[in-house]
Amino acid sequence: MQFVVKRDVLLKSLNFVQGVVEKKNTLPILSNVLLQLKDKKLSIVATDLDIIFYDEIKNVKIISEGSTTTSAAILYDILRKISSDSELNFELKSENKLSLKSESADFNLLCLPTDNFPTFVDEFDGQEISLNNNRFLKLLNKTKISISNDDTRHYLNGIFLHLSEANGRNFLTGVATDSHRLSSSSLEIENSTDFTSLILPRKTVFQLCTLLTETSDQLLMHTSDNKIKFTLGNMKLISKVIDGKFPDYKKVVPTNNDKTLIVSSKDFINSIERVASVSLDRKEGVKLVINKENVQLSVNSANSGDGNEKIKAEFNSGSLNISFNSKYLIDIASEVEDKNLKINLKDSVSPVLIEDNSDKNSYYVIMPMKI
Repeated sequence: MQFVVKRDVLLKSLNFVQGVVEKKNTLPILSNVLLQLKDKKLSIVATDLDIIFYDEIKNVKIISEGSTTTSAAILYDILRKISSDSELNFELKSENKLSLKSESADFNLLCLPTDNFPTFVDEFDGQEISLNNNRFLKLLNKTKISISNDDTRHYLNGIFLHLSEANGRNFLTGVATDSHRLSSSSLEIENSTDFTSLILPRKTVFQLCTLLTETSDQLLMHTSDNKIKFTLGNMKLISKVIDGKFPDYKKVVPTNNDKTLIVSSKDFINSIERVASVSLDRKEGVKLVINKENVQLSVNSANSGDGNEKIKAEFNSGSLNISFNSKYLIDIASEVEDKNLKINLKDSVSPVLIEDNSDKNSYYVIMPMKI
């Protein structure tokens, strides 16, 4: 096999591959990327057996067809250090040696035969759902902050995607929770009759966010029994879904929190950041003393001191004391698009509902801390 391709085109594709390929692998072939020349295009495939990434490069000069696999990390590292817009000349010298020449540089990369590379059956029946790129990226960003890291409850290690209905309109809704906080975000869709609820794994979510940030191609989503496929132009991301049942999250969403606090999102985030500076590991919670016209925030660390600050706010009730994990509050407040946060409270121990007036299809729930 022999081909010539532009450095920038191949580097962009290999950049996405890095998020899929595992650095430490028991199977060496899984650290490799598959390069396949066929039908006037270069196909790039990477997998960790749970996620498969495909890309096609049509802007390539093929001298002879063929395929091989080589280290994804090493090839990416070499390409990053080669000057932009260079031409890369690849030639497979033997079954385990790939030559790469560019300008005055000359590399010989070790290869593994393609026979060992996993093969996949790409079967998806049912309808494809077309999604708005930016809106779906927003949904992922708003919900991924609450994905759990606790592997004992694996069904919380992802985003629960399901259909919901409100006022006669159909939505694709994403929900994530780690049992201390919950995020929900929805986007309106038209054709959605046969979408089956599923849990999208954390790694797939982050990889998808990277793809959606870097490309503006139309996003198509296709599901099968235990897999999901996202297509973006020439790129495809296929992932297993988490096998498990997502809990009935609606039970924890408060419906009768009648005490409302309105506070500037920016002031709130900055204030928490400042008072939490006294806590080195951020383990200490931030305490809020809420009054009619202000909120006093304080963090008290037994090891390093305390920090206090007062900011303007509007509260429709008497005073209330409540404490939270400061990181959770900042994560949520940072995703709210409106300039103000609307925080609905009941008392100092019940779940708190945070709404975004600029995005009525998203909300957040956070549990108070006991300090």
